[in-house]
Amino acid sequence: MRLAKLLALAGVASRRASERLVREGRVAVDGRTVTDPALDVEEFARVSVNGAPLREPGPRVVYALNKPPGVVSTARDPQRRTTVVSLVDSPLRLYPVGRLDVDVTGLILLTNDGELAHSLTHPRFRVPRTYRAVVGGGPVSEAALRALRAGVELDDGRTAPARARRLADDTIQLTIHEGRKRQVKRMCAAVGHPVRRLERVAFGPLALGGLAPGQSRRLSEAEVAALRALAAAAAPAPAGAAAPAPATAAAPASATAAAPEPAARRATGSVPRS
Repeated sequence: MRLAKLLALAGVASRRASERLVREGRVAVDGRTVTDPALDVEEFARVSVNGAPLREPGPRVVYALNKPPGVVSTARDPQRRTTVVSLVDSPLRLYPVGRLDVDVTGLILLTNDGELAHSLTHPRFRVPRTYRAVVGGGPVSEAALRALRAGVELDDGRTAPARARRLADDTIQLTIHEGRKRQVKRMCAAVGHPVRRLERVAFGPLALGGLAPGQSRRLSEAEVAALRALAAAAAPAPAGAAAPAPATAAAPASATAAAPEPAARRATGSVPRS
């Protein structure tokens, strides 16, 4: 098995983060530091990360969290700000699936399953994320919505077509599947509607629902299975072409509403704001 995949399966980090750990020389195999994430590792090899032996993986879990503003989407923060991981009551080592900007609120997933995290965040799997944006620039026009649906030219290239609809004069619901840095904010600004407030309301088949800010809940087996099925069914985007948003992006709320939701836990302590 490739080393980066082994680390991801062991819950050390996501596949891409595990690759970085290896390249940084923080992983050893049978006492020898290695820097090739694609190295084939024998079944009984002794693997260590930062000098600590690789532990046997625990149960695979996924949590949904309603991220409040001012909370960073990392496991640790050098500035000692509140992290999404600190808001989830779990004895397992978790890390976030992707990121939300510090001022963005809403649904973020946390897991110890590196393979699942890789499938949900890698662009080629085209997993949809849905956002609700309160914007400036006057009432949202049909022309702005058409531009978002067609794809917007940004400084790092044209975006793939998005699903866009107006919820109110100053509010847009937008579904994308690319995950570029600050993409929703940049797309809205490009059509003349700078974002004033942004919330992620769905991730694939999962909707934020009634989860209060700072609350988390562990996903049911059925919900995790739905995430795995979505990633497995997603076809890679054609090379050099913008792929249309998947059909599953249209109805995340109904997918979540069909499953019973475990009691949510409220995080304790204050949450700093940026």
